Amino acid sequence: MPELPTISCLQAFESVARHGSITRASVELSLTQSAVSRQIHQLESLLDVSLFERVRQRVVITDAGKLYLNDVSRVMSGLKDATSRIMACGGKTNLLNLAVLPTFATRWLMPRLNDFLEKHPGVTINLATRLVPFDFGMEPFDAGIHYGSPDWPGAVAHHLVDEVTVPVCSPKLKEAQRIRRPADLARAVLLHQTTRTEAWTEWFQMTGVDSPQALRGPRFEQFAMITQAAICDLGVALLPKLLIEEELTSGKLVLLFDRPLRSANAYYLVVPESKTSAILPAAFAQWIIGQAKSGSKES
Repeated sequence: MPELPTISCLQAFESVARHGSITRASVELSLTQSAVSRQIHQLESLLDVSLFERVRQRVVITDAGKLYLNDVSRVMSGLKDATSRIMACGGKTNLLNLAVLPTFATRWLMPRLNDFLEKHPGVTINLATRLVPFDFGMEPFDAGIHYGSPDWPGAVAHHLVDEVTVPVCSPKLKEAQRIRRPADLARAVLLHQTTRTEAWTEWFQMTGVDSPQALRGPRFEQFAMITQAAICDLGVALLPKLLIEEELTSGKLVLLFDRPLRSANAYYLVVPESKTSAILPAAFAQWIIGQAKSGSKES
């Protein structure tokens, strides 16, 4: 196995590369300039590669140095995150790390989460956003919230709620556009979710309305962004009803037509097979499935 560089050498290299200066790096690392220079020299000797060129009292990173910096920066960032996570644990083992969809977590999970914490005192839940399926073996998660099909390699999927979308807009836009029947939407600006690009086409087909403009309109990555865009009169949105109950109740958004579109996909809790029998993930799975059964307002 080849000899590995020390963390101090990698820190010196990353700092010098970022600042383009040994002087600035020495200030950041609280070292002397000669100490930083020695660490860079040790690293270059170990790698047998020149990482910097000395040009008129300046250091300029080489092409090889740039290539190495990409990997070193990733390693240092990962080490920093790992250190922060373990320090945050404070020696606790009752941690639950969840990968979540941002809008679903904000609108559906958060209002219910305190119930779980009250039933399981002392548990700490960490949430991180993941928009697409990932390898649980490579990510530090105990479970995840997933939208799509129940197929996830190496994990068990538990159905939570179906996605039922409804056409909505602001009251102001409804009156300005004189939207009275589904056919009126053919002339409106349609707001799209980037992962549901066919949604409006499916909705128009379901209602029997011919709309050649169904694929046109601005696209947004998250439902939270589309919701705000609709509130700000930017267009008509097709949104999951379970994520906009607050806006419908407050009147910020109005339901244009009671013609819901049920997606073939749904929201699932996915638990890696290696953790299905672990106490905390199993408890969370039982709780959230119960919440979905009792709290879903979709039909």
